[in-house]
Amino acid sequence: MSALPPRLPFSFPDRFPFRAPRSFKGQVALALAVVYLVWGSTYLGIHLSLESFPPLMLGGLRNLCAGVGLFAIAVHRKALWPSAREVRNAAIVGTLLEGLSSGMMAYGMRTVGTGTAAVMVATVPLFATIFTALAGRGVAKGEWFAVALGLIGIVLLNHGDPSPSSTAGTLAILCAAIFWAGGAHLATRLPQPSDLLMSTALQIGLGGLIATAIALASGERLTHVSAGAGFSFVYLVVIGSMAAYVAYNFLIRNTSTIVATSCLYVNPIVAVMLGALLLGELITQWTVIATVVILLSVGLSFWFDYRRRGLV
Repeated sequence: MSALPPRLPFSFPDRFPFRAPRSFKGQVALALAVVYLVWGSTYLGIHLSLESFPPLMLGGLRNLCAGVGLFAIAVHRKALWPSAREVRNAAIVGTLLEGLSSGMMAYGMRTVGTGTAAVMVATVPLFATIFTALAGRGVAKGEWFAVALGLIGIVLLNHGDPSPSSTAGTLAILCAAIFWAGGAHLATRLPQPSDLLMSTALQIGLGGLIATAIALASGERLTHVSAGAGFSFVYLVVIGSMAAYVAYNFLIRNTSTIVATSCLYVNPIVAVMLGALLLGELITQWTVIATVVILLSVGLSFWFDYRRRGLV
């Protein structure tokens, strides 16, 4: 008997005017649409939430709440219970991927525009190349060229941002990209829970819990939440974390890396457009040049990786 094709672990309520696609290709297309559009819009959500939320606490509480929600759904669906080792691994990966990365992103976005932040996060594959080299795998000269080109793009992007605090914000967002790349690197090497919902819930939930504890220990406190910041926070929890991370993990498990990470090409475009349309952020000549350079470097990084594996 042939195995059933993988499916997204959710469906729409009966009253919804549309249904989740049943075919595997349709499920992949839906998951891609979610990570393309939702993660491109989360930069706007973070910007609006920072009106009330301290940066580290925003990243921590966002993922903690999302993790608790997904965990409840996973338990309701009678998901396979993970081992203690898998829980530990999920906590390590989640702390880097969701906790520290989200916190540093929010910290940097206090002074860096939404579109600029999204373009900088597109450098994650470049830092992943560095982690791969540190792990002992040989890196071709072309891959190092892609890394260097990406770093040049970051310099150009920061050069085009005239705000006095942009350098500190740039460094924070670079740290967010490094944490994300490190977490993704470990996720492929440390055994994770086999159930998609349980794995995602533990990663973002435990990562959010640790990040929230760090925020409280550093003195961050939440004293008042405006209506706009509260709505943005709920959007980040339900759509930006719960839905998007499940879709992303589905793509990681059931498609190639190039397909799953293709959101890195689309998210900056969505973020720049939303920032310009809704926040009035300027799109300067340097922004355009740096965006092209960084996306070119990411594309070269993917191409050299595919060539190394004999896929092109």
